[in-house]
Amino acid sequence: MQHPVSNKMMGDVMTSRDRSLDIAVTGMAARLPGPRDLDAWWDSQLHGSVHSKRYTQEELLAAGVPAALAADPDYVPVRGHLDDWDRFDHDFFQIRGREAELMDPQHRWMLEVAWNALADAGVAPRDDLAVTSVYASMTGSGYMRAMVRAGHTDPGLLDDLIHGTEPDFMASRVAYKLGLTGPAFAVQTACSSSLVAVHLAVQALLSGDCDQALVVGAGFGYPQAGHLHTPGGVLSAAGACRAFDRHADGVIAGSGAGAVVLRRLSDITEDDPEPYGVILGTAINNDGQTKAGYYAPSSAGQERVIGAALSAADVDGGTIGYLEAHGTGTRIGDPIEWAAAGTALRRAGARPGSVAVGALKASVGHLDAAAGVAALIRALLVVRSGMIPPVAGFTEHNPLLETENWPLYIPAEAVPWTGELPRRAGVSAFGIGGTNAHVVIEQAPPREPAAQDEQAPRERLVLLSAADPEALDRMADDLAAHLKSHDPDLADVCGTLAHGRPALGERLAITGRTSAEVAEGLAARSGVSRGTAPATGSAPVVFLFPGGGAQRPGMAEPFTALPGFRRALDQCLAAFASPPAERIRQALYDPDFPADELNRPALAQPALFAIGYAAATALQDLGVRPAAVCGHSSGEITAAAVAGVFGLQDAAAFIAARGRAMQDCPEGAMLAIGADVQQALALAEEWGLKLDVAAVNGPDSCVLGGPVEEVDEYQRRLGDTFFVRRLRYSHAGHSRLIEPALPALTEAMARIELRPSTLPIALNVSGGVVVAGTGLPRDMFVTQVRQSVLFGAALDSLAAHLPGALAVEIGPGRPLSPMAEAAGIPAVALDQVKDAPGSSALSGVGALWTLGQPVAPAGVTGIGCRTRLPGYPFAGPSSVAQEALAPPAKDLSRSPASVPLPEQSEQSEPEGPAPVDSTETVTRIWAELLGHEAVPADADFFAQGGDSLLITRLIRRVNSEFGIRVPVREMLARRTLSGHIAVVRRIRGEADAVPTRLS
Repeated sequence: MQHPVSNKMMGDVMTSRDRSLDIAVTGMAARLPGPRDLDAWWDSQLHGSVHSKRYTQEELLAAGVPAALAADPDYVPVRGHLDDWDRFDHDFFQIRGREAELMDPQHRWMLEVAWNALADAGVAPRDDLAVTSVYASMTGSGYMRAMVRAGHTDPGLLDDLIHGTEPDFMASRVAYKLGLTGPAFAVQTACSSSLVAVHLAVQALLSGDCDQALVVGAGFGYPQAGHLHTPGGVLSAAGACRAFDRHADGVIAGSGAGAVVLRRLSDITEDDPEPYGVILGTAINNDGQTKAGYYAPSSAGQERVIGAALSAADVDGGTIGYLEAHGTGTRIGDPIEWAAAGTALRRAGARPGSVAVGALKASVGHLDAAAGVAALIRALLVVRSGMIPPVAGFTEHNPLLETENWPLYIPAEAVPWTGELPRRAGVSAFGIGGTNAHVVIEQAPPREPAAQDEQAPRERLVLLSAADPEALDRMADDLAAHLKSHDPDLADVCGTLAHGRPALGERLAITGRTSAEVAEGLAARSGVSRGTAPATGSAPVVFLFPGGGAQRPGMAEPFTALPGFRRALDQCLAAFASPPAERIRQALYDPDFPADELNRPALAQPALFAIGYAAATALQDLGVRPAAVCGHSSGEITAAAVAGVFGLQDAAAFIAARGRAMQDCPEGAMLAIGADVQQALALAEEWGLKLDVAAVNGPDSCVLGGPVEEVDEYQRRLGDTFFVRRLRYSHAGHSRLIEPALPALTEAMARIELRPSTLPIALNVSGGVVVAGTGLPRDMFVTQVRQSVLFGAALDSLAAHLPGALAVEIGPGRPLSPMAEAAGIPAVALDQVKDAPGSSALSGVGALWTLGQPVAPAGVTGIGCRTRLPGYPFAGPSSVAQEALAPPAKDLSRSPASVPLPEQSEQSEPEGPAPVDSTETVTRIWAELLGHEAVPADADFFAQGGDSLLITRLIRRVNSEFGIRVPVREMLARRTLSGHIAVVRRIRGEADAVPTRLS
């Protein structure tokens, strides 16, 4: 039974040794046989699951195993199988489809697990704040050998083939694609490669070569199938790896990849995710000649490397409670390792029966170059969880193992940790040829529980992004499940997503107060905003400000979630005279404020101005800057203030004077009507009603105003002929009833200094756009209260002035957004309270972010502590080169997968080359080199993923197939598909003819 030890007591033990050389494992990711989710995979380990597959004859033949080999009685059709081994999200990494097909799957897997390991560490890939080194290991490329054996490989593809399959290039490819600037190394020592890479990464961190190290390893044999058993060999005849077992007869192969992220423990802060564990010491060596043969293991070499790692860790063997063994399941190799490990640990102080032994290979097979890093991941899960998994499939000890008074024991089932605290473990990996590696790890130092926030949880904005819509859906589902099962602090979730994950093109935003609330919304896709950030940059933004009729009591509340809004509102209210300012504040914050009072111009107009100006200020502070502004009625004063025409004090003074002057006029009413203005006005004239056109908001949208009784009569007669809505306003703005206000407004304007606008403004009075730098006439803001608001025309002018613009409505509700959308301008209402009761302006900000607006995430999500969240849900199509699947060619005629050399063509076609169609052939060459199925004729070769190397290959192919010499300069100048076809046709003396699409 484990002894209870407090965090403080364990912390005292952990700090009793010098920790300046300790290395934290901050992130990890893996693709291993078994469940894809790491939590589910660990659960399978605790249950002792074996993740191997026995293939059928049909599966073997389909995978490319020769029929004679598959039928051999000594062939064992078993492997630690990795599902979807062939699929690759090449578009995510901006790799051409054809280039992806030529990449060994190990290169592909390493990109994906490296990306997710960094994300798991809370570090956004391509983040240059830390110098990150890369150490990568892989198994020799059977994939490349299959292509070479098939004999179809175009010599022009050899560069891509070598760069995509050889070990030399994998570390630098990861560094290039993930934007990592530290040293990048390929580490190859056979089965111990990736654990040796861990040792080298630790040394680099301690010497200061980097701030962070990424160790990644992959193991794969092509095709993914079984093996031919050779009597006396190391491969199992039974098709099972039974490590340290009486029935052990060898190992089976496995497929997979893993990655870990390392940092100096001293660099870890409370804001970082809690490390999976700490590396205390590492060691590597080689057996030399102290063994029976090159392939034989050496007990002496293994013993020395374990002792050296314990010495480097400055701990004794009595503190080690678990050993993740190399454990190949061979009758001779296992006893050698058992003896070496037991002797080293006993000499270092381990007591009998104190060290549980684990063997990952019994579950997933031998991952070869990835075996070491995968074993490290498993051991880290042991010290992190305090649970020790059994050795999968174990029955009874190999009789050659010494067990009497021996430090090592094999758990038959999952057991809780019973050894010393803090939990410490060792990990071994031994390479063919004798390069040995051992790592000593420890559970992460305990952290004090975070202080609980006693306040009610506030609404937060959760931002998700992916490279394509399907991945975004998978990501949303994964996050929903994670939030539901783990219930992390939502502030940490928001901060991790905003600052630890890059913002990709397909986006989703959702607000919530708790993780459970967000999980429910994500699962149901309720209350979410989705959009696509343009690859060419964010759309220009137009700020729209509503006028009278939009107000409601408590309308400031949704905007208070915006950082800086309260401060900006306070500054705005300070610009008004004291008694009115306090009443405005009450109206803005109190949802029970008398609506009748707020619906009167003297209060409604200053209140709307204050909301619009403060929210626009806060939005600009978040990074969203307008390219133009437009206001409806009194909203035009807000727009002019944001554009710098009014200073804040002058704007406040004028809007207050405007409201008072209009309120002193006779009361009236206004109707919004869904009809053409001429038709609506004609009905009023027909019925003898003296109504004026207050606003023309679009072709089928207008507002009529006048005396209350005449508006009532008009509404009664209109019935349900058209859509009609009574505005919440006590006066009939822009009607003849407002004319008495003009002298007071003229007097108020005389005391105000107007400045040239800093932004284009779409005007109510003309419906046109005035450019930045224009000085506006004083009388415009006076007569504006009487003239009709030509808002529809203003929107049309904006659409023409700023093609592709996005409208942002800044004010209560969304009365202007439908008008903007009717004019062809997509709109986002900052306050979406009418659509989703209880939500805040964060929903609107989230919608802007999904559309690619430059919202500064820190402003709306906060920083929070970085926490562990599901990784990127990579998928992608199957990427298998036909050269690898096809048998050696007997016919060297042209095919989409191969193009013969000129001398081959002459041998197979002695009577001369057959006629070649220029359009079809150039189109086919484009398809083969770029890996695209369909490209328009006007597509640019370089925009489709081509480069200088690829265009030289294109020219070589064209010259070979047509027997011509194409000028390089001309192909560079005419770089579209149609241009290349035209060059070939000109040289061949043909009439111009080009396709409309590559197919």
